Formats: sequence, structure tokens, C-alpha cells
Amino acid sequence: QVQLVESGGGLVQAGGSLRLSCAASRSIFSYLMGWYRQAPGKQRELVARITRHGSTSYEDSVKGRFTISRDNAKNTVYLQMNSLKPEDTAVYYCNADPRLYYTDTPYDNWGQGTQVTVSS
Repeated sequence: QVQLVESGGGLVQAGGSLRLSCAASRSIFSYLMGWYRQAPGKQRELVARITRHGSTSYEDSVKGRFTISRDNAKNTVYLQMNSLKPEDTAVYYCNADPRLYYTDTPYDNWGQGTQVTVSS
């Protein structure tokens, strides 16, 4: 596994922006990287994903507002979050997946999470 450390969360008003960072302990060049979130009383859900080729995908509710990116030279993945809504409130987790095939099941390699709270 690669160690992951998320940062950038905090308290923000609705309509505001945050940029989350996920710093990896070593190269993530070959990894499928993702951001997940878990809101109170809900299961963890996939928010955004980026392949080693740079292809991205998003959960419908964040599409057009969030952007996932990666900087392999810095071993870092980002999640730019704009136009934040109260329903975006959750703990956001970074995920690194070394598998070479697509699956809906997340790989068990997570950071510690960073809290994002959006006030109305």
C-alpha cells in the first residue's frame, strides 16, 4: 500500500470553494486515484476518479462543480471543489487503487480523511 494524507478540508459557506490535496508516500503513476466521501448516516460514496491516463469521472451531483487532477511529479492528487453546497458536507477520503481492471468496489487503501463542512 501507499500511504495517503489528505488536507485542505475545513468550514466554508455555501457557494464557496475548497481544494483538497492527497499526498502519497511514493509514486502513484500507475494507480487509479479517487476521492470518496462519507456523510453522517450514509455509506461512503465515490465522488471522482482519475486514471493513470488522466481520464476522469464524477458522481452526478458534483459534475461541473468538482475537478479531480493529479500531479505525478509531486505524488499528489487534488480535488478542486467549487460552488459548494451543504449536501457536500462529509469526510473526504483519498483512495489509491493499484488494480488494472475496472471495478465498483473500492480498493482498501485510504487516507485518514479530511472534514469538509458547508454551511447554508
